[in-house]
Amino acid sequence: MTQLTAPTSNLSVDIPKQGMPVTIITGFLGSGKTTLLNQILKNKQDLKVAVLVNEFGDINIDSQLLISVDEDMLELSNGCICCTINDNLVDAVYRVLEREDRIDYLVIETTGVADPLPIILTFLGTELRDLTNLDSILTVVDAETFNEEHFHSEAALKQITYGDIILLNKTDLVTPEKLEDVENCIHDMKIGAKILHTKHGEVALPLILDVGLTPIDEYTANDAEDTHEHEHHHHDHDHHHHEYHSHHLENDGFISISFQSDRPFDVHKFETFLTEEMPQEVFRAKGILWFSDSELRHVFQLSGFRYSLNADEWNTPPKNQAVFIGRKLDIGQIYSQLNECLV
Repeated sequence: MTQLTAPTSNLSVDIPKQGMPVTIITGFLGSGKTTLLNQILKNKQDLKVAVLVNEFGDINIDSQLLISVDEDMLELSNGCICCTINDNLVDAVYRVLEREDRIDYLVIETTGVADPLPIILTFLGTELRDLTNLDSILTVVDAETFNEEHFHSEAALKQITYGDIILLNKTDLVTPEKLEDVENCIHDMKIGAKILHTKHGEVALPLILDVGLTPIDEYTANDAEDTHEHEHHHHDHDHHHHEYHSHHLENDGFISISFQSDRPFDVHKFETFLTEEMPQEVFRAKGILWFSDSELRHVFQLSGFRYSLNADEWNTPPKNQAVFIGRKLDIGQIYSQLNECLV
């Protein structure tokens, strides 16, 4: 794999003058956001990068899949980012700013069904605007699964609308004709969209960091009313953490099912579940899996019809943790099917 690195001189930032630079990574379920984040962490050279990861569901899988999850990682509480953003996000950013070691850059990865606007407005409409510098919104799009309906998701449309750079990912999995169709569709959604082609989230960092592309003046001038409407809409409902899913996701029709077990899976039964029994309405799944016939842990990723199981060493006691995301899912049925796969 070719490593694309950026000279640190191109990424130098003057924090006292303009605040800590912030990049927001957004994109629909399974588009490759965590893969892109890993590329940034792997190729950041001497930059000190802080990362905030937020995903819905009771189990935070993404934080376990990142290559650097030690002192660089500050994790938002699980749940809908729109519901927690006005307190938890601000608190988390302050924890980054107050560290003794100076942080050069902050990267935030949103959930796959998040509307990026409230996150943007939190940086521009709170005291954070004087302490940070919102640099760019990166929207990752899966070239293979993207279509005009884009899963009938309002959030997916807003992710493209507010994206300063559209990273058209997995371009190696599609024909040139499909790639052209996807680009035309994106340009229909966002006139003048800046599109970069990527494979496995690989992109030269000077193209995406310290680029100053977020049109801050437009947001601060036009979105005060949007902020009020968003707060009214998103903060009038129940904010308790639900065992299986957040009610807020139901606006787009998605639910998240979290599964944990201290017993291992039978690998053959689990693969039968994936290939023959799992509902088609599951759009995305991921997890850390334990199989009875292996001493290794298996990182599980599923996006659309494609899935992978990659083995590495356990650094924690073995157990199964998985999250399934989709529409109109029968929670009891999926739990029953997964339990039948256990040894």
